[in-house]
Amino acid sequence: MESDMEVMSETDASPPQKLRMFGMGRTIDDREDESGRRRIKDVEVYVPIVCGSVAFFLGKRATEYRTHKWTVYVRGATDEDIGVVIKRVIFHLHPSFKNPTRVVDSPPFALSECGWGEFKIDITVFLHTDVCEKKLELSHVLKLNPENEYGSVPKSIKIPVVAESYNEVVFPDPFESFLTRVYNHPAVHISNLPDGFILPSSGVADTYHQLRNGDTKDHPLSQWFWTFLEADELFQLNAARQKVQADIAKLKRQLIMVDGQPEGR
Repeated sequence: MESDMEVMSETDASPPQKLRMFGMGRTIDDREDESGRRRIKDVEVYVPIVCGSVAFFLGKRATEYRTHKWTVYVRGATDEDIGVVIKRVIFHLHPSFKNPTRVVDSPPFALSECGWGEFKIDITVFLHTDVCEKKLELSHVLKLNPENEYGSVPKSIKIPVVAESYNEVVFPDPFESFLTRVYNHPAVHISNLPDGFILPSSGVADTYHQLRNGDTKDHPLSQWFWTFLEADELFQLNAARQKVQADIAKLKRQLIMVDGQPEGR
């Protein structure tokens, strides 16, 4: 049976809006499916991602139909490689562009173009087959013109216009293969792991996140990326939760040892 996929979204609007998208029905136990894949019941995998764009005004190099150079992207909220979760991203540009459907098959999932107008970009995110069989449909409004709370401000060739939105994608009851691959991955948060749960060894899980071939920490535009406190808080809560779970497991072991000791005479 296929998994739920839940998305909580926050934009730069005030107050922030949260959107929940429910995917397919949850599994009722951890038996294998028809493909021999086993789900881990009651565990949840959280993947914070950001949709955004960075647009530079071309100044004297601008022409009537090429006033800005911009990049649209889907990135990890902490700039880590999210290729362990996302397989492919399709950016659907305005139909006035040549070949408006653009496919990016590997991280970093980014696309650069030149243009003159603002428009909505629909984004289709394909996940690895053991993550979720449902596509994730997102959208992003490309911003070219700088503004503040008082209205428009002068354009600058040095300071770009940045627009980003934070999304938290939740995968309940993940497949064991997916959980193994993302376990200890810095871009992913896992909750509700059972006490003493041991995942099978996986060379991919051990080495994938060390390759860092798809992170955006050193991306040429990374200095303009926003920092989302939601992502930092999520991973801080994860660390605190893991410590509490470890302390509880330690106390349980101590109680078992005490209960097993013979009474004094």
